[in-house]
Amino acid sequence: MTSQTGRASIGVTGLAVMGRNLARNLARHGHTVALHNRTEQRTRDLVEQFGSEGDFVPTYSAQEFVRALERPRKLVVMVKAGAPTDAVIDEFVPLLEPGDIVIDAGNAHFADTRRREAALRERGLHFVGTGVSGGEEGALHGPSIMPGGSAESYESLGPLLEDISAKVDGAPCCTHIGPDGAGHFVKMVHNGIEYSDMQLIAESFDLLRGALGYEPPRIADIFRTWNTGRLDSYLIEITAEVLAHTDPATGRPFVDVVADEAEQKGTGRWTVQNGLELGVPITGIAEATFARSLSGHTDLRRAARGLAGPTRDSSVRANVPESFADDVEHALYASKVVAYAQGFHQIQAGSAEYDWNIDLASVAAIWRGGCIIRATFLDDIRAAYRAEPTLPTLLTSGEFRAAVEDAQDAWRSVVSTAVRLGIPTPGFSTALAYYDALRADRLPASLIQGQRDYFGAHTYRRVDRDGSFHTTWAADPREEHEV
Repeated sequence: MTSQTGRASIGVTGLAVMGRNLARNLARHGHTVALHNRTEQRTRDLVEQFGSEGDFVPTYSAQEFVRALERPRKLVVMVKAGAPTDAVIDEFVPLLEPGDIVIDAGNAHFADTRRREAALRERGLHFVGTGVSGGEEGALHGPSIMPGGSAESYESLGPLLEDISAKVDGAPCCTHIGPDGAGHFVKMVHNGIEYSDMQLIAESFDLLRGALGYEPPRIADIFRTWNTGRLDSYLIEITAEVLAHTDPATGRPFVDVVADEAEQKGTGRWTVQNGLELGVPITGIAEATFARSLSGHTDLRRAARGLAGPTRDSSVRANVPESFADDVEHALYASKVVAYAQGFHQIQAGSAEYDWNIDLASVAAIWRGGCIIRATFLDDIRAAYRAEPTLPTLLTSGEFRAAVEDAQDAWRSVVSTAVRLGIPTPGFSTALAYYDALRADRLPASLIQGQRDYFGAHTYRRVDRDGSFHTTWAADPREEHEV
């Protein structure tokens, strides 16, 4: 089916699952969509299977694709990050004219997006790195959309993206994040929080099974109950479904026939690397990323399987009360708050470093629907940053502070029980350590500074006067010099 004008309001090149579903979403909302794919059969298949859903313009060359688009042209690129994206850009840019907009809706590294945006800007083109979250279902039915790029490009592109995004209370889950790579940066941090969130949920399952002996169907019921309260979220919802699923081939719980090796596509690693570059302690995201890495080192784990540990069915396990499940809920909530607090701290730091002026309340607002980490308490996060845009951490915000303080005794009990039983809880443990480090009057970093000055003359600062100092350790430790 083609439009009467022969011109499409937007085009999608790259028609794998995400690109195909995004094109269908656009067409379902009344937009005429030009289609292009390196393999022509994918274009034909989409029109054949879904042509009745809207107005599609199939094209079979770069030139034909560009000719099919209304000016200013809007091209959505949905291909693999890295070299494939650069190859598509190199193919289409010579065919474009000043004012045209190239939208990279894949999971690109934000540094690549900044480079591409600067290069295309010199040619008079707009490059919009756009984070899209929600998986293939979100792409079809309404994702959370995080576009970067220029404000001018958003004036033209924004209404269309807002139209196809998820809606919460009638508000679109799409907003202009900021210049150049801001959109992909925020999507990267979103995925980092997702890593942490999933790790914490997995640890909750492990604790309920290892400490209380519950089987997956019973744990599924617990997660369903949690999903009716403050933990209400997409990830909690699907966790209950996964835990309740029985493998049809064996009749065993599905989670027991799946290999315990979690994979990753790189966004968690990027988030951790950027946290190190910015000097932001995103310890929960880092631990979740390393936990996936450890799960994949099967030879190492197999070699270490004989290492001694506590006996799980000893008196410690026998003395774990049924109320422990409630303690796990408290620990999960408090640790999730830490994960989001760290993620928003990273966005805050990135915004300052790259001069993006990101509105954190708006980020929380568009994450309430469509995306993988959508959760009820994101509305509370939005309210917290709306009330105090420069809030240093969610942990000091009124409601979150009270809730985490109320949860801390149970949180500590869960971590100590896990240690006594030998159940690994890197997510819970590092979240609690972060919380304790933030609230500490003094940290042992003073000793580290002394060590650094001793072996490397790196100097130190004092609490009682300004300046940097060095002690002559090898000669006379009583001598101190201001540097």
